[in-house]
Amino acid sequence: MKLVVVSAGLSVPSSTRLLADRLAAAVGRTAAVDVQVVELRELAVEIAHFFTNGFPGKALAAAQEAVAGADGLIAVTPVFSASYSGLFKSFFDVLDKDALVGKPVLVAATGGSARHSLVLEHALRPLFAYLRAVVVPTAVYAASEDWGAEGLEGRIERAAGELGALMAGLSGRPVVSAVGASGASVDLPAARGGGDGGFEVVPFAEQLAALAPKR
Repeated sequence: MKLVVVSAGLSVPSSTRLLADRLAAAVGRTAAVDVQVVELRELAVEIAHFFTNGFPGKALAAAQEAVAGADGLIAVTPVFSASYSGLFKSFFDVLDKDALVGKPVLVAATGGSARHSLVLEHALRPLFAYLRAVVVPTAVYAASEDWGAEGLEGRIERAAGELGALMAGLSGRPVVSAVGASGASVDLPAARGGGDGGFEVVPFAEQLAALAPKR
């Protein structure tokens, strides 16, 4: 399966890119994926030109094609003025209107303060709902104080497990494993053996239930 990671970080190194890489690595531990990273800061000029002339440059066209052809998407933005960055929004504005229909998406953000964590719910989820994507239940926000602190890794693993399960469920492929909310590794019932020797796709809700800690 193809996983595309869209990072809107502006600095080098970037905490936004760091979070994106950790999320992608976590998804890779739950499902067999080929990862492609789209760095939006490298496309900023082409995105601006697209708005003025209506034609994508070579790099932007390749990024548009990658997102449209992905089995799943990780979208990570820094928080500016209590919302996603303008560059992040501009990139999704230049995608084809049907590029994300039905596509599993994991949303994440980075910021200087935990007070901005609601950006995930009041800005990112509505954006991708409008684009008709399927956003996984767990979104990940990393404030400055979260790096190295307890809790962030668990959120990353849970969100990654949900994305991997949804990608596999839609493609009919099995998920290797996932990490539950307790931090323990659990097997996901992504597929069951069918009577004809093939696989029967298990509903996504059942796959998510497998992530819940056992009592």
